Amino acid sequence: MSNSTANVSAILASQGRRVGVIDADIQSPGIHNLFGMIGDEVTASLNDFLWHGKPIAEIAHDVTDKLETPIEGRIHLIPSSMRPGEITRVLREGYDAQLLTQGVRQLVQELDLEILLIDTHPGLNEETLLSLVISNVLLIVMRPDKQDYEGTGITSRVAKELEVPAIYMVVNKAPVDLDPEAIKARVEETYGCEVAAVIPHSDDLMGLASEGIFALRYADHPVTNLYQAIAGKIDGALRVVG
Repeated sequence: MSNSTANVSAILASQGRRVGVIDADIQSPGIHNLFGMIGDEVTASLNDFLWHGKPIAEIAHDVTDKLETPIEGRIHLIPSSMRPGEITRVLREGYDAQLLTQGVRQLVQELDLEILLIDTHPGLNEETLLSLVISNVLLIVMRPDKQDYEGTGITSRVAKELEVPAIYMVVNKAPVDLDPEAIKARVEETYGCEVAAVIPHSDDLMGLASEGIFALRYADHPVTNLYQAIAGKIDGALRVVG
């Protein structure tokens, strides 16, 4: 999921958009690595806002200049804490969901963001449900295996009940010997949601090992074209909703 979020945000920002990214995968943070930040550089995190009262705009890191390829827009990242004690505190105590909702709105306003992407932990949990409630567009990333088919079904049904305006599916790490169109047709029939892209397993993507933004390094790669298609779906849906 983090790879998809990072690549889509970079594509949108490269088109001149002001993009925010929140790492709401509090249990297993790490999207900051994709944007060129190492753990020691995460001096302020989402946890500082949730528990320590720090203004949310002050914990946003402008990571645009850390990208290996210059882009027209800006990317502001709110990472989650890498400190084990704070991660276990989340698991033990949770957090104020209403506070996070207020913070998201403040962030968009204060940084004049055009698009805000929230990267969540896989499956249904507090962060996912909160994201569903406040989102205009939901991107459900799944793998083509039985376990993911069942879990994705629950998520898509909950999203529809919560009336998320636009819901798209992305099939990730599809075996290269399977027909993408057949996968797309099966997923759309199963969930009643449009498939934005079927991303095949890619040795090039795996070889990057989360050390950078794939779509910027491999601008002409077929996988990058798929990320661009996803970005286009999100952008188009936001224009309709907004």
